[in-house]
Amino acid sequence: MDLEAYFERIGYTDSRKTLDLETLTDILQHQIRTIPFENLNIHCEEEMKLDLKTIFEQIVRGKRGGWCLQVNYLLYWALTTMGFETTMLGGYVYSTPDDRYSNNMIHLLLQVTIDGRNYIADAGFGRSYQMWQPLELIPGKDQPQIPCIFRLREEGGIWYLDQIRREQCIPNEEFLNSDLLEKNKYRKIYSFTLEPRTIEDFASMNTFLQTSPASVFTSKSFCSLQTQEGVHCLVGLTLTSRRFNYKDNMDLVEFKTLKEDEVNEVLKNLFSISLQKKLVPKLGDRFFTI
Repeated sequence: MDLEAYFERIGYTDSRKTLDLETLTDILQHQIRTIPFENLNIHCEEEMKLDLKTIFEQIVRGKRGGWCLQVNYLLYWALTTMGFETTMLGGYVYSTPDDRYSNNMIHLLLQVTIDGRNYIADAGFGRSYQMWQPLELIPGKDQPQIPCIFRLREEGGIWYLDQIRREQCIPNEEFLNSDLLEKNKYRKIYSFTLEPRTIEDFASMNTFLQTSPASVFTSKSFCSLQTQEGVHCLVGLTLTSRRFNYKDNMDLVEFKTLKEDEVNEVLKNLFSISLQKKLVPKLGDRFFTI
């Protein structure tokens, strides 16, 4: 595996590469704008594999994306190879319908230590919940970013990531009540501890998430990619484009329902993805918002 190939994949050309917060932020932003958060393998009858060599071939050589376990594992490898002090952490994702965090550790995120300060770096949550900059590991501090205001809380050794969102303008009236729309202005995202993890800790969950009918990943096909102004999301046949803070502290969210024969062209033009196998778009009933 070649770090220069990774840099080329994410369009990172800065020769400075100093191990500081500016470089970490730059790497994170380049990755989230070039590597989609997506689960399309499942809906092409292919496996979401967790070994680093396969992930590198899929994402870097094959110019695809992946879900959190893959894209954050790739980011972990890149940062560690560069020389950053990086630790894998495990997250428990908040479910709005159930009003609780998942019982199982289903999310991979990273802690990066720079000059004695700890930061959370996560390139694998996608949609309008995706951080654009590392978050300093400080409880109770509002950390404004372009997508929203992020806030970390800590209680008894458990950390919680929340966000404060803007109002949303949806010009397409037929989608005003879409189940894909986030309804909460204050949104819990996930919890985590600072216990170091290894990729093996996620192996059984990696299998469960792509095989169980109870998993949102088998229920819905999705692809999400951050842009300079917002984020594109394709869920089933529903395409959304969000522009953050387009006016008066409000996000613009535009919807379009695609025809099935339009999907591959949209994936290629908006997400730079060319699939090798046939995708069966799916919009099941599991809760999933953009």
